[in-house]
Amino acid sequence: MADVAAEALTSPERFQTEVVGTCRPVVLRGAVRDWPVISAARRGELAHYLARLDAGRSAEVFVGAPAIAGRYTYSEDLSGFNFERRTMQFVEALNRIVATAGVQDSPTMYVGSLPTEGYLPDFAAENGLSFLPTVQPRIWLGHRSSVACHYDTSDNIACVAAGTRRFTLYPPDAIGSLYVGPIDHTMAGQPVALAVGSTPGDPRYPRFEAIRDTALIVDLEPGDALYLPKLWWHQVEATADLNVLVNYWWDGTSSGPDQPYTAMMLAMIAIAERPAVERAAWHALFSHYVFRPDGHPLAHLPDERHGILGALGAGNYGRIRATIMRLLRGI
Repeated sequence: MADVAAEALTSPERFQTEVVGTCRPVVLRGAVRDWPVISAARRGELAHYLARLDAGRSAEVFVGAPAIAGRYTYSEDLSGFNFERRTMQFVEALNRIVATAGVQDSPTMYVGSLPTEGYLPDFAAENGLSFLPTVQPRIWLGHRSSVACHYDTSDNIACVAAGTRRFTLYPPDAIGSLYVGPIDHTMAGQPVALAVGSTPGDPRYPRFEAIRDTALIVDLEPGDALYLPKLWWHQVEATADLNVLVNYWWDGTSSGPDQPYTAMMLAMIAIAERPAVERAAWHALFSHYVFRPDGHPLAHLPDERHGILGALGAGNYGRIRATIMRLLRGI
């Protein structure tokens, strides 16, 4: 896996070309080492620093019994979860997490994905990324924990502000061997890979054994960051008694407001239960027009004859979208 030193991240353009453009995970060593929140954590003043920025809002907190050791996941029968969700003021959760960090036999606590814009309004101004200036960060804090392996539909930069983090990564095409759980009954919005973190040889997940040891494993210290392209599977372990992560989600390659996930969901109801031979035929059309392994589907014609298959930026995005909306309305 590539490592990029902080000194190389000199501009948004260079970041887009040298990091996002690889479509591979990239470790950004020391990318946020000068953040004030990191200095505060090293001085033992993390709670004071974040409380100073607090906007007074309540947040959802995952609370786990000592027996789960911070591994937040499903119940055995997948009908529920092995932790409680509680609502409390952010500053209360912060103080309880800090006060019980490392205390034996205490419940574990975890607060995730809070937009700093709403919870800590001045955080981004004090702790920013010069190469990603327009994206608002989110904050995650808690005890030692393991967040189940999942993917995101956005590009992601995960920055360690306190404690340490271990990422276990699998590429998108590993999905068939990961034994993914339900997509509409999840812990935090995304389906999870049930096999990751299982005991070697678990009979429930035979296909996983062939890829178990192919994972990319990344350990991050305070000040380090990791770029994760969209759809990469990642298990995230917070490995210190007290941990803070700040992350940025955005779409680094978007052509417009519509999301690929939406297209996939529509394709599921339109195609997934048709006969196998018909699915294979649609697979061929999708490959030709969408995934384009052989290049543009009308490369054999002059550009002026490409019609709505011409460049999206030349007005064809809107033309195709209008056609889709008419079809969905049945006109």
